[in-house]
Formats: sequence, structure tokens, C-alpha cells
Amino acid sequence: MPDEPEYTQAQLEQARKIFSGPCDFVLGVAGLEQLPAADRAEVAFAGRSNVGKSSLINTITNRNDLARTSNTPGRTQQLNFFDLGGLLYMVDMPGYGYAKVSKSQREDWNKLIFSYLQGRQNLRRVFILIDARHGLKDSDEELMKMLDKAAVTYQVVLTKCDKAKNLAGLKMSIIAGLKKHPAAYPEIHATSSVKNIGIEEFRATIIAQQG
Repeated sequence: MPDEPEYTQAQLEQARKIFSGPCDFVLGVAGLEQLPAADRAEVAFAGRSNVGKSSLINTITNRNDLARTSNTPGRTQQLNFFDLGGLLYMVDMPGYGYAKVSKSQREDWNKLIFSYLQGRQNLRRVFILIDARHGLKDSDEELMKMLDKAAVTYQVVLTKCDKAKNLAGLKMSIIAGLKKHPAAYPEIHATSSVKNIGIEEFRATIIAQQG
């Protein structure tokens, strides 16, 4: 089983062209009643606080500030919707796990996340971002189990892989662990926003979800 998706040059070029076009912030959703119409395919980005979600979104869209970046965990406090050329929505979700917020606020975030994931019919895939320096944490496993139960397809995307001490070993370990998760996609992406590693392939995977 391959650990990285493979794409033709034509597919990579198509994805590059689409991501070079318009990608606009639509709205921030703090409650399910605010969700936009489910009139197109949707992908969501989930991950522990400070995993590098905003940096990755900015990198794949060739922008510096489409998604806000911060050294403060828990900066993203709502579901932020971005319209990629009218083709699909990309959703930046609140970080989970460690964050310097109150317990009640953290519970509110988690409730919003889980309700959204379980009820959004046009959601094609959730990308679970994992810091390659630290690997899977208990909170990542909890989200994966919830997605298994809800039958929502998800795929692991490693961030900051240029800083990993044993990237090959980490990838092997995660791929082996994914076999026990029925909703997990069997291939993973290794990326680095700083070194521009794996970005073109990740763009192609996102574009493939619009069909």
C-alpha cells in the first residue's frame, strides 16, 4: 500500500491553476444555523491547536494572510469557510487539544466541531493535520474514532515534516495504525509550508474531492 498519493503532471497542473485563481473568505460560523448552503463539495481541515493549519492553508492558496496565523494556540475559534473558485468550500476548523481557553469555551468548540462533522452531507473529506515532530496524540485518536462512528472519510496530513527526526518511521507507524480505523483513507500526505514539500500533491487531492 503506497503511503503517498500519486498524480499525473496534468492533474498537478490543473490543481496549481485552480489554486492560483480566486479563493475568498466567505464567513465564520459560530453556530450550525449559520452554515452556508450545502450546494458544493466541501473539505475540512482539523488539527490540534498550533499544528500549522493556517500556515498550510495560506501556502496551498499562495497567500500570506487568507487564514490567520498565530503562535497562540486556539486562535481559530469558529468554522471559517473559504470559497475556492466556486468549485468547493474549504473549512478551517477550530483547533482541538491544548489551548489556553476556559473549559466551557473548549467544550463549546468541541460541540460545534462534532455536530458539524456528523451532519454536513456535502463534506467529502476531513484532513486531520498532525505535527510530524510529535506524531499522533490522544486527542487525534479521539477525533478519528468519532469520524469512524459517523462514517466521515478522513485523511492524515503531516505538517512541518522538514523538522521531523524520523519521518519515514512516523509515516510507517501512522499507516499501520490507520488500518484499525474504517473511515480513514489509507494514504497520507507529508507537507512542509516552509520548504514547500508535498504542496502540489496536496492541492491535487483537494481538487479531486469536487467530483
